[in-house]
Amino acid sequence: MTTQTAPQGSTAISRIPMYTPEFAADPHAAYERMRNLHGSLVPVLLDPDVPATLVIGYQTAIRILHDQERFPADPRRWQEGNLSQTCPVRPMMEWRPNALRSSGAEHARYRSSNVYSLNGVDLHALRRVVQDVAGDLIAGLSRAGQADLITQYAFPLAFRVLNTMLGCPPEIGERVAIGMAKIFEGIDAEAGNAMLAAALAELVMMKKERPADDITSRMLAHQSALEVPEMVHQLACVYGAGIEPQQNLIANALLLILTDERFSGDVLDGNLTVRDALDEVLYQDPPMANFGISYPPYPVQIDGVWLPAEQPVVISFSACNNDPAIASDQRAGNRAHLAWSVGPHACPAQSAAYLIAQAAIDQILDALPEMELAVPEKDLVWRPGPFARALAALPVTIPGPAPIPSR
Repeated sequence: MTTQTAPQGSTAISRIPMYTPEFAADPHAAYERMRNLHGSLVPVLLDPDVPATLVIGYQTAIRILHDQERFPADPRRWQEGNLSQTCPVRPMMEWRPNALRSSGAEHARYRSSNVYSLNGVDLHALRRVVQDVAGDLIAGLSRAGQADLITQYAFPLAFRVLNTMLGCPPEIGERVAIGMAKIFEGIDAEAGNAMLAAALAELVMMKKERPADDITSRMLAHQSALEVPEMVHQLACVYGAGIEPQQNLIANALLLILTDERFSGDVLDGNLTVRDALDEVLYQDPPMANFGISYPPYPVQIDGVWLPAEQPVVISFSACNNDPAIASDQRAGNRAHLAWSVGPHACPAQSAAYLIAQAAIDQILDALPEMELAVPEKDLVWRPGPFARALAALPVTIPGPAPIPSR
C-alpha cells in the first residue's frame, strides 16, 4: 500500500482552516471537498497556529475512538510545544485532571466518579424540573410576540436545569456560564478559564460543608476521593457538556422542526416524534460537530497515512455520520451516529441530555404551536469555530391571540 505522511507544520501542506465564518456557514460542503481531496484523514487548521488531522471516515473514527494506546486523550506533551497561553482553542484542548483529558488509570478514576454521580440523577424528577423551567420561560415568550430561542429559551433552560442537577445556586452559576461562554467562543478564553475555576471552587467548598442530593455532592462522596482542584475540573467538564452542547441540540432541533416539511408538519401532527427530530440533528448537525480529540504519542499509520506524533487528531462526528460509505436515508429512530462519541470516552450523560432536549422541545411546541422562523433560513448565522455547530441566534415570531373586533 502506498502511504502518505501528514507533516507537522501548517506550511508543509495545504491545510483547510476550520475557524473561519465561511467554514461555519456551510461545513457540509467543506466536508465534501475534504473527502474528495484527502479521503478519511484531512490536514486542517483549528486555529492559524494549530495544525491537526480531521477524521471524516466513520469506520476510521470507530477504530481511533477505541484505541487508547495509539490515540490517548492526554494532551500534555503536545501543549508543551509552542502553543501560546492565549491561543483561542487552548482552553478546549489543554490538559485538565478530568476524564475527558486523561488516559489509563487516571481516566478510569475520574470517569468512575462522573458515571456514579450522573447515574444518581432521578430522570422522572429531572423531567419535572425541565417542564417547570420551560413553563416559566415560555410564559415570558408568549407575551413578547417575537423571541430569540437561543438566548431566551435554549440557553437559560439548559443553564437553570444543569444548576439544579449540580445543586449550584444562581449567583455561582452565572459566573460559570460567563466563563464557559468565553471558553467556547475563544474570546478572552484565558479570563473565562479563570472565572470558571473560581466559581466552581466556591461550589465545591459549599457542598463539602452542606452536601445534598445532587451531582456535586455525589461526586464528592465517591470512593475516588477527589481533591478540590480535581472536583473543579470534573464539574467544568460537566458544565462544558451540559450548557453549550445542550442549548445547541435544542436550538438545532427546533430549527429543523420549524423549517423542514418532514418535521414541521409531522411532529405537530404526531406522525414523527421530537425524538425523531433529535436523531436527525444528531446525525446531520450534532452540537459538538468536531471533537473527540486525541494526541498520538508516536507516529501512527492508519488508512495508509502516517500521522505525526503529538499532533491533535480530531473526530468529525458530523462528517463521519454523513460518510457516504454508511449513508442511509432513514434517520428517524436510527441511533448509530457518533454524536455522543463511542468507546472509553463516550458521553455518560446521554439519557439525561436526550430527556432535557426532548422535554424542552415538547413543552414549547405544545405551548406555542404557531411560532415561525422570523427570517429566511439562509439568513441565519452560524457561530465560527472548529468544534461546535451553533447558531448565533434563532429568531421566531409568536402569533398572539386574535384582537377583539371593535364595535
